[in-house]
Amino acid sequence: MAIAALAGGIAPAAAQEKPASIIVNTSGGENGPMLREAYFNDFEAATGVKILDSSPADLGRLRAMVESGNVEYTVTEVESEDAGRAIELGLLEPIDDTIVDRSKFPPETLNPYLYPISSYSTIIGYSTEAFPEGGPTNWAEFWDVERFPGLRAMRNHPIDNLEAALLADGVAPADLYPLDLDRAFAKLDEIYPHVATWWTTGAQQAQLLIDGEVVATTGWNSRLFAAVRNGAPIKMEYGGGILKAAAYAIPKGAPNAEYGQQLFAIMAKPENQAKYALAFGLSGPDPDHVNFVPEEIREMLPLHPNNASRQVWMDQEWWLENGEAVNERWTAWMLGHN
Repeated sequence: MAIAALAGGIAPAAAQEKPASIIVNTSGGENGPMLREAYFNDFEAATGVKILDSSPADLGRLRAMVESGNVEYTVTEVESEDAGRAIELGLLEPIDDTIVDRSKFPPETLNPYLYPISSYSTIIGYSTEAFPEGGPTNWAEFWDVERFPGLRAMRNHPIDNLEAALLADGVAPADLYPLDLDRAFAKLDEIYPHVATWWTTGAQQAQLLIDGEVVATTGWNSRLFAAVRNGAPIKMEYGGGILKAAAYAIPKGAPNAEYGQQLFAIMAKPENQAKYALAFGLSGPDPDHVNFVPEEIREMLPLHPNNASRQVWMDQEWWLENGEAVNERWTAWMLGHN
């Protein structure tokens, strides 16, 4: 039968185990080409398996795939705000640490089901034209509109804003969680009259500063990093930054899941992480990646030692347990100010 199968052009079962391609689902946009340059090309060269891109990342679609048993992705990005929920629902396969070397990763990024492709932070960005002698360097100074006058911009979302408010009000980073909601919203009441724009997209952050609509904003370090590298008159400040890990995962029941583990092994190489860091200003999880990044870029990365020591890691478990109620309160708070 084996001879007949070969004569008929049917490959042996062992040869069929290697797929021609796998699907990696991401948030898309400008992220796609850099993922390919930093990781996908290396994976394809090492395995002979092509990576097909898919986007966007969506928890609802992931859940539907897993629950129906019809999973298309081998690997998918998981939004940081959805990661805890995905784990709780049992939608993800565990990471195989015999294949993926995470031994040097920061403990805050380690999770049995999530590969921390990079770390990013919500920080302060200010206009160097508005503050040529230096602007706010922490949340207390961001709130200080007398010392640093001018309009602000903040995200229209409770995540990060509640942490920033409490840090501005003098709460020690070690005592930040569980969040004191009454205290946080009272502090936000103080800054509200000075917020010209409650931004909803990453593109707004730097542009509001460049256009002179505000003198300071909260922002994702990657967005501000891109603007600074393009010559925008913006200074990034990491004091009180709220750190998170961007996560990728293997869906439960994913086809060719072993190749997902191999992709994570490629991603764990510090020299590959350096390519990604250089493109977006996002810290790779292996601290050795900074050795492959130009020195002037290192100090702009969120996990550079001078920056990491001044920040706090977001407690994703707290947000998983309390996020729905806090979002409702945030909406009511915003409506109450209109």
